[in-house]
Amino acid sequence: MHTRDVVADVEASKRITAGDVTELRRSIYHDGAAEAGEVERLFRIDEAATDHDPAWPQLFVEAICDYLVEQVEPHGYISEPNAAWLIERIGIDGTVKTATELEVLVKVLERAKSSPERLSAFALGQVKKAAVDGEGPLACGRNLTPGRIGRAEVDLIRRILYAFGGDGNVAITHSEAEVLFDINDHTAAAENDPSWSDLFMKAIANFMMAASGYAVPAREEALRREEWLDSASGIGDFVGRMASGGLRGILAAYRQPSTEEVMAERNSRKNAAIATAEIVTAQEAEWLARRIGRDGVLHANEKALLRFIHEEAPSVHPSLKSLIDKAAA
Repeated sequence: MHTRDVVADVEASKRITAGDVTELRRSIYHDGAAEAGEVERLFRIDEAATDHDPAWPQLFVEAICDYLVEQVEPHGYISEPNAAWLIERIGIDGTVKTATELEVLVKVLERAKSSPERLSAFALGQVKKAAVDGEGPLACGRNLTPGRIGRAEVDLIRRILYAFGGDGNVAITHSEAEVLFDINDHTAAAENDPSWSDLFMKAIANFMMAASGYAVPAREEALRREEWLDSASGIGDFVGRMASGGLRGILAAYRQPSTEEVMAERNSRKNAAIATAEIVTAQEAEWLARRIGRDGVLHANEKALLRFIHEEAPSVHPSLKSLIDKAAA
């Protein structure tokens, strides 16, 4: 059976069988990897099927990622045109069509050495659609409560943020921070999974510190549950621990055993970075002032973030003063 026959059969039956997957794999990889025409046929098959053999997602994700990351120039990287093509191909009005296509999107971010910022923001936007509106591939077959973010959504956000932390993307980006604030605005009144407050605070603190000039730790280190700014006792204790240790306390956790000379040099560099990091500059303050309370309400996570800035930054821009006063009230 040729690939074209499989496409026709699936479009007619709406089902992908184990035999279909075997035939497709043989056809695609007999010469090494998928070609452009085969990639388009794979998308047609995925979008036509309402039922598929468990082997299908693995083949689909593997073949599409091989094509986009390893075959299309530049090898190992996702260019702006290729990111735009992927977003247009898998999305309808900004919503990814199928769960397997969403997995492709995340896997591409994980496998590429570097990709455009818009691709990570688009992936985060899919989680936003599920959490805020109960729509999109994440909502299929699940009993989601619109306006609430659950553990599965938080874990996917963490996975996307990890994935985009590849070749030099250490800090949370402006686009990512915007989407995270949007999710927080729309779910603030719900009983969200506790892990959301934890991740939101870590991510925004990471963004703000990087904007201040602080050499932040890698995303995997900054966002993992067990470490950086972490707390098992909820948001109040979480912020309290940040404030009690200060930025110096946070950085101290990363000191590894070394010689006195190396430690002295490293500590000197860290202290210089801290001095810059602790000053909230005009540009980032103005962004935060516009972003926080955009819906007219200061939410718990936002108040905690403002209190942290107030306690830790020796110099706060006037545009944040009124917000900090509200947070302290």
